[in-house]
Amino acid sequence: MPPIPGSGLAKGLAVTLRTMTKKTVTAQYPDVQPELPPRSRGVIALFDENCTVCMLCARECPDWCIYIDSHKETVPASAPGGRERSRNVLDRFAIDFALCMYCGICIEVCPFDALFWSPEFEYAETDIRELTHERDKLREWMWTVPAPPALDPAAEEPKEIGAARKAAEKLAAAQAEAEATTEPPADGTTTRADGTTRAGSTPPSDGSPPATPPAGEGGPA
Repeated sequence: MPPIPGSGLAKGLAVTLRTMTKKTVTAQYPDVQPELPPRSRGVIALFDENCTVCMLCARECPDWCIYIDSHKETVPASAPGGRERSRNVLDRFAIDFALCMYCGICIEVCPFDALFWSPEFEYAETDIRELTHERDKLREWMWTVPAPPALDPAAEEPKEIGAARKAAEKLAAAQAEAEATTEPPADGTTTRADGTTRAGSTPPSDGSPPATPPAGEGGPA
């Protein structure tokens, strides 16, 4: 049976009429910012105060898109007679996002928490050479990094916190034991160096002078 002329047009118009009554789902960007997931991988932010120029992120980067420059400074001794030491000072930290594949290896291997994922995604440029962002720009993105999620109440206690708590409890027990051994007895007796004990000389409650012990019991012969 041959198709009825104009049936395709009628079906198309029917779809159009049905969708005209539905609510639009168009995202009005950039007037309305999208709601990004909390673990979105936008750009890499730098907290340069924590960077020690260990170069671990640059060495582990599979794309070699991290550029770091630094110099050494001599730090004077903190105490008289001490030795001077040298430290690395960060001069440049740049990331070429035209090469970056957003693998996150640099963030994972950083031992001093200097690199973080930022949900910022509006950094497109008209020139590919301008996608190499320097230290100042990476520092600005640091303020867009969301706070870490709260710990699960049923999660296991971190090893560092557990070790610190046990050390504090052990120190408190040792201090309590030391105070208990050094506290004098309530009856006023004291222990001599040879291990013998001597009765205390607590005055009577009526105000009379203490009695002198007889000879052979700690008093003069």
